[in-house]
Parts: sequence; C-alpha cells; structure tokens
Amino acid sequence: MSKDTPAEETQDSQDKYIVPGLERGLRLLGEFSSKDRTLSAAELARRLKVPRSTVFRLLATLEMMGFVERTDGGREFRLGMAVLRLGFDYLASLELTELGRPLLDRLRDEIHYPCNLVVRDGRSIVYVAKSVAARPFTSTVNVGTRLPAHATVLGRILLEDLTLGELRELYPEPRLEVFSDSTPRTVEELYEMVQRDRERGYVLHEGFFEASISTIAAPVRDRTTRVVAALGATIPAARIETTLLDPMVEQVREAAAELSRLLDYRPGLSGRVAGA
Repeated sequence: MSKDTPAEETQDSQDKYIVPGLERGLRLLGEFSSKDRTLSAAELARRLKVPRSTVFRLLATLEMMGFVERTDGGREFRLGMAVLRLGFDYLASLELTELGRPLLDRLRDEIHYPCNLVVRDGRSIVYVAKSVAARPFTSTVNVGTRLPAHATVLGRILLEDLTLGELRELYPEPRLEVFSDSTPRTVEELYEMVQRDRERGYVLHEGFFEASISTIAAPVRDRTTRVVAALGATIPAARIETTLLDPMVEQVREAAAELSRLLDYRPGLSGRVAGA
C-alpha cells in the first residue's frame, strides 16, 4: 500500500476544515469585476459549475447580508455595499496606508499634483491611497481602481523584483496586451524595461499609459527589502516642464524613501538581485 507524501497529507488535513458552502460563496463574489459588474444566476452557475438552485441559495444568503444586490430589472446581481465596507476596513487596517497617507498629502502640497500609493495583485495594480490636488483635474482613478501592471509606470515599479522566469510565469502569453505605443510587447522587453527602472531608482514616463498623462514613481520597500508598493505623482500633461522635472522627481523619491524607512527598510541589507 502506497503512503501519502507529506504534501498530500498536509492537503488532506487542510481539506477537512474547508466549508464547501462558504468556499462557493466566496468564489461567487470573486466572479464580479470591473468588466463583469453585473451577472445573472445562470451565468454564475455556468462559471462555478454548480446547479442553478445552489447559486440561487448562495445569492439569497449574500443578498440578505448585503454582499450582493439585484439590479433594476431584478434578473442580475452586482456587488453590494457590504463588500465595499470590507474593502475600506481592510485598506484602513494596512500599516502601509496608515503611514503613507500623510506623506502623500505632504507631497501633494509640495508639488500641487495628485499623488497615489499602489500595490500589486497578480497582473494588476490596485490603488490603496490617493491625495487629490486643489487644481482642477478630472481623474477616473479612485481607491480600489485596478490597472494592468505591465502597461503602467506604477506597475513597472512593482515588477522590479521579479526574475525573468517569474515574469514569464506571470505572463505566459507570447505577446502582451498593448494599451499605448509605449507598452512593452513581450515579457523580455518588459523585463529589460523594469531592470533599467530598478537601476535608476525611479520611473518618469510621459504619456506611457495615457497620452495626456505623465507619471513619476518610486519604489517603497519594507524590512524584507522587497518592493511592497509604488508611490507616484500624476501630472495632467503630455510633457513636463524641464525646470520642474528634477525637483519633482527628487520629491517623489524622498517621499517613497521616507515611507520605506517607516516600514523598517534598511538599505544596507542586501535583497535578492533579479536575474534570469
């Protein structure tokens, strides 16, 4: 008789504590996204590969607790306010955002442009804090907004620590999705780009994701020496005045470095060097 491996034994011990109904309910919530804001019970049943009656019970429970709500027609569902409250409670509990918000406000007051703090979630960046400037500037970016990591300046910062092999695992497709003329087309091109960013210590790119927006960003590291966030300033212009450029870059870098120190980052400790 064959014996289970340690990994199989661990998996078996974990599986016996899993609550199937709770797992399905959480998977159901995970199907909603910025692209799929509303979904029907039939579509959810198809995606989760469970009977429609099961989905109806899950939806009824989640609706009662405020995690989903019916759309105007009543045939489709969307995320409810309870999800939003959880999200904001989570963001408020993060040491990163608690320490970062005052620095964002100070940087905003110094440069008079919107400032943001983002983290990476897989192939996306997620805005976890922002500070809006007084000058008029219409932005579609809010706390919770997700954008593609490979196609954004802030995302490039958050990919700096990944090896070429790790990037290939994250982006197994031969060609990357293109959002502008500046978007890297392949993983190899992306890797070369983020390694140049890493050596420079910051990123300044005019019109990288949107033609009319320029971004200055720098990495935030914690006690592990890894990049845990990107701190950046958004300038609503395709080009930045040369006389303003150097001072703004330095101010963004100083704010990111200060937040890193607050997170107990010590530059003298050697982190992993990214390689192939």
